[in-house]
Amino acid sequence: MKRIIGGALAASALLLGACSTIAPPARPNAWAAPEAIVAPSSFSGVHGLAIDKQGRLLAGSVVGNALWEVDRQTGAARVLIPSVEGQADDIAVGPRGELAWTNYLMGMLRMRDSDTAPMRVVAKDLPGLNSLDFDRRNGKLYASQVFLGDALWEIDPAGQKPPRLIKKDMGGLNGFEVGPDGMIYGPLWFKGQVVKIAPADGAMTVIADGFKIPAAANLDGKGNLWVVDARSGELVRVELSTGRKTVAKQLKPSLDNLAIAPEGTIYVSNMADNSVEAFNPGTGELRTLTSGKLAVPGGMKIDGNDLFVADVFGFRQVDATTGAVRDIFRMQRDPELEYPFAVGLSPTHFALASWFTGTVQLVDRKSLKTTAVIHGLKAPYDAIPMPDGSVVYAEIATGSITRASGPKFEQKEVIASGLGGPVQMTLGKDGALYVTEAAGKLTRIPLDASAPLRAVAEGLALPEGVAQTPWGSFIVAESAARRLVEIDPIAGTRRTVAEGLPIGLEGGPGMPPPYVPTGVAVGNDGTIYVTADRNNALYRIRPQR
Repeated sequence: MKRIIGGALAASALLLGACSTIAPPARPNAWAAPEAIVAPSSFSGVHGLAIDKQGRLLAGSVVGNALWEVDRQTGAARVLIPSVEGQADDIAVGPRGELAWTNYLMGMLRMRDSDTAPMRVVAKDLPGLNSLDFDRRNGKLYASQVFLGDALWEIDPAGQKPPRLIKKDMGGLNGFEVGPDGMIYGPLWFKGQVVKIAPADGAMTVIADGFKIPAAANLDGKGNLWVVDARSGELVRVELSTGRKTVAKQLKPSLDNLAIAPEGTIYVSNMADNSVEAFNPGTGELRTLTSGKLAVPGGMKIDGNDLFVADVFGFRQVDATTGAVRDIFRMQRDPELEYPFAVGLSPTHFALASWFTGTVQLVDRKSLKTTAVIHGLKAPYDAIPMPDGSVVYAEIATGSITRASGPKFEQKEVIASGLGGPVQMTLGKDGALYVTEAAGKLTRIPLDASAPLRAVAEGLALPEGVAQTPWGSFIVAESAARRLVEIDPIAGTRRTVAEGLPIGLEGGPGMPPPYVPTGVAVGNDGTIYVTADRNNALYRIRPQR
């Protein structure tokens, strides 16, 4: 059958074994402008909320490294304190209008006394510094460690005295509030309880229990404690005097925090939707201020018309034609989800890789049940489930690619080592593995060791996502340059597909340079799809012939 393909890429396609009963689409002359099939949204996962002295609604994002302001009427959002200092898991407002927030990934607590005052670090070296609040009577400041620690501290707002340990091993004191009585009211994430803690001696009293994952609690000044349950998606009112619980509103799972305005409106954040909703407890009315279909889209693969996206706070399936998004997994609702940054496909399995948790999670595509989790890996940035049941994964911290097989994947075979930060992988039509290296390469790795590793392209600007076209070339996302390039695997020549893309979100101190990997996929017709970690959109780029 005659091939509608030309130039040097014809030889490439032949070498790559691209023959089939139907000729592949021709190499396009150019590419159309990117079009968003999933619209952008604010934040990169949204967490702590607070209302400051000016009446502004503030929202924190950890992955996005920024503290945002959300208009309480229109929902319009803008960055108030940018990366990386603005990284905020929770936010608190002091009695004189001071603003304090927790840099969760940096283990720091920052403050500023006003919008024009300088920022200062008042606590550091506290991994997983999560929730915080002021005692508005005297200005005392308290903060808790959760997930990367489990402790409650009193923090000196001046940053002169070392933190004072109040209590540890509580069960994850998450989004808490200091009441007018000076007591600390908050949820224990791992125990399903809301409690009251005396900051003087750490004495703790259970107010109510039976929650699935209580994430945050706030007082309304009317004798009620309002609680968001991350797993059930419930907004619950708890009577302080009796501990009686009432579900006030059923929301979606992955709830993270809340804030109550002086007039009584309750604002709730959802990390998997990038949403902030406003609830009127008097009328029961719920209004969405802002939201998104994707949270923090990273690695992506395509199968027919289905795009599978590792979304950090979820795992999503996106219709490549319509852009419709469907949850496969959702953070907290599905307890085994391990903050996925990348996804690999086989006919029977998904492989979800998370450098943050050091895991590769294997999921049966039919039952959507987790069949195995490989733990203890060194920042795995991608994984591919193989047809023979083994798994190939790339660890950026070791510069290696390994095949794991056998019972519990205990048999390990290093396929390649000494790589300059392997990021994303794809299986080529020739059966070899193609991997991007953060140091600037696209490298070919024969899985059967029939030939040495070969650099297909060098001098790339932090390459991340990679996918092969039907005519044999490779599309690579150069995140540091915010562009997509097409690379001929034989000649090594390249041409630009798209520029000025909202990709390349920077991580904070100590984070791996690729941070959230840009996902790239190519459909059977040559259409390119790319995830955008700077605005949470998913773009389609059509070939022009």
